[in-house]
Amino acid sequence: MKKYVCDLCGYVYDPAEGDPDNGVQPGTAFDALPEDWVCPLCGAAQSDFSPED
Repeated sequence: MKKYVCDLCGYVYDPAEGDPDNGVQPGTAFDALPEDWVCPLCGAAQSDFSPED
């Protein structure tokens, strides 16, 4: 699964780790995140993320 990077702060969403502090289980693909999920560091929307090279 592809990692995604926040264009605003550089946070990397790694599907293997998920975001347990915000209710996202490990193994959750970026495309499967809840619609209201935002960057845990800066609050950016999912539309502000880009696939990591």
